[in-house]
Amino acid sequence: MIQRFIELGEGYSDLYELLELINANQHRLQHLLALHTKLDGRELTSLVVILKPTDPGKFQPLYVCREGIPNPNYSPNKRYELFAQTAAVYNKQIHELSVKPSSIFYEKELYFQYLIGILRLNHYLLPLQ
Repeated sequence: MIQRFIELGEGYSDLYELLELINANQHRLQHLLALHTKLDGRELTSLVVILKPTDPGKFQPLYVCREGIPNPNYSPNKRYELFAQTAAVYNKQIHELSVKPSSIFYEKELYFQYLIGILRLNHYLLPLQ
């Protein structure tokens, strides 16, 4: 199985694309995540949509708006509220995790591999097969 992050942006106008992906793929919706981090003294959140793997092909996309939304636990905001409202429509819980910021990794792909490892350990993703 291939599990891959697909970055849409930082959560400004691309947040609406993330919400549209949820609406269009509600039958494949597996998990919604809020990954909290501290970057340059600011508390930020990445929003992630994990879809069920394709059949055939066994490709599992993880759509992400990376580190552009203020952490709602410190600064409530409309963008996170829209994500939470969409989660409620489909009776999905938003799983929250604290992670390291992407800036400490040499490459963005290394950051995504780090996140995949965390998600596997927490059973949000299937282990390697």
